[in-house]
Amino acid sequence: MTEVKTAQAPVTQRPWLILAIMCVGFFMALLDGSIVNIAVPTLIDGLDASYDQVLWIIDGYMLVFSVLLITTGRLGDTHGYRRLFLIGITLFTVASALCGLSESPDRLLAARVLQGLGGALLFPQVISSILTIFPPRLRGRAFGLFGAIVGFAPVVGPVVGGFLLAHLSWRWIFFINVPIGVVTALLAVRYVPVMRPGRSNRLDFTGVALATAGLTGIVFGLIEGERYDWGTITGPISIASVIIAGVVLLVLFVLWQHCRRTDSLMPLALFRARNFSVGNGVGFVFQLGMIAIALVLVLYLQTARGHSALETAAVMLPNAILTALGSTYAGRLSDKFGGKYVLMAGLAMLTVGLLVLVASTDAHSGAWSLLPGLIVIGIASGATFAPLQQATMDGVNPRSAGAASGVSNTTRQVGGVLGTAVLGALLSARINADLPEEAQARAAQLPSELRDEFLAAADGAGNFSPPAVPSGLGASEADLFRRLGDEAFATSFTHAMHVTFLVAAAVLVAATALCALFTTPARAEPAQETADEEDTRTTPED
Repeated sequence: MTEVKTAQAPVTQRPWLILAIMCVGFFMALLDGSIVNIAVPTLIDGLDASYDQVLWIIDGYMLVFSVLLITTGRLGDTHGYRRLFLIGITLFTVASALCGLSESPDRLLAARVLQGLGGALLFPQVISSILTIFPPRLRGRAFGLFGAIVGFAPVVGPVVGGFLLAHLSWRWIFFINVPIGVVTALLAVRYVPVMRPGRSNRLDFTGVALATAGLTGIVFGLIEGERYDWGTITGPISIASVIIAGVVLLVLFVLWQHCRRTDSLMPLALFRARNFSVGNGVGFVFQLGMIAIALVLVLYLQTARGHSALETAAVMLPNAILTALGSTYAGRLSDKFGGKYVLMAGLAMLTVGLLVLVASTDAHSGAWSLLPGLIVIGIASGATFAPLQQATMDGVNPRSAGAASGVSNTTRQVGGVLGTAVLGALLSARINADLPEEAQARAAQLPSELRDEFLAAADGAGNFSPPAVPSGLGASEADLFRRLGDEAFATSFTHAMHVTFLVAAAVLVAATALCALFTTPARAEPAQETADEEDTRTTPED
């Protein structure tokens, strides 16, 4: 019934081909997390949608994607990594077609939720497959390719989206997935081998319900907190109560996993491996600090410096390319020296890159002033994603690879959502505090009858927009009002960005320090490596 395969006698003689095929689907899932951001104005006009509806079209995908990773990772362990990947890529492709055909915001949101489900199904299977088809001595390089995509996809998404919007329509940011998805599914059927560790097919439904509900409460609260001013949603329900309920449900989930001796959704034995526990902590803190970099820079370039979305993406593109290249080499270095030391170096460089950005930018800086910091950050990012994944998964039994993958990626997703909420709120608070002062310093340059109106506009300006020019002004007065408002906003935004980057740098210093808790696994001899891999089995997927 069962054919035993090891990394020395693997399930495939072409592991890099298998990984490349699976990474195409993985890339599509990550790309769709960012590609829609650039189409917000177009979707508002094209679908007659409200701003809140469009935000939910973006956030709905990330919500479903984030909360299901633990469940879908475990499903890979029980039903096979190839099977779950194929279901995921098929669902994602069908949902992409439905997104492109949508004629209303509600239909587009429903299709995006389906897309998020497809992405969540296929995502953990990539890491699980790496542990199954690659021997330990090559996993650093394999995770290097994985890390290159993690760093590259979110940045290239707006570039692809901007090009499609400029030459076609918003529907093509979804339609483009269809032929790629079909080809990927066909290649997976043809070349990806059956991979399953031979576990029971029973699923812990109580655990699924508790984990999904708990994560939904936390992620929903963090995503929607700013929109509701971190207060009441409706009646007695508030953002705080939703987040607290989510935390309570996750505590109950952990207690349930402790009581359940077999077929648990998240085997607590995973956390007995020190590196897995430390890696989850480092991953959470790393994402909390890292997520602010691209978010704040995009806002700075578009709102404070006036660049278009496509121009902004072009400025960020070299950073993405360096991240992709750096991940490839970092994977090889991790194979040679261990992921711990490469990761510490990468996190330290990220901190330096943020300090360079703070030192090289001001309210009048052009895009070129960002280049030195972006180069350092690009190289550093490449030295973090792959080693972090490798160090976290060191010592994990391949039979629990799916569960481990789901837990580690969920931890990082929640860290990223928390980082977006906290650092975004910090940026907004600093802008709102500084903008009235900057406006006051410039108000004297306006005619006396416009000064109070200018100060009122600055005091009531949106979080990420300069004071609006009132109607009825002459051309010269309107130009002066706009110029002074833009100057005040750019100055206050730059100050707020510097504070946010310094806080993010402190968080990354903490992540660097946590890396010292990693143990350095002893390098296995070939015979021992073979024995260690005996737990990885493949069985027919009926």
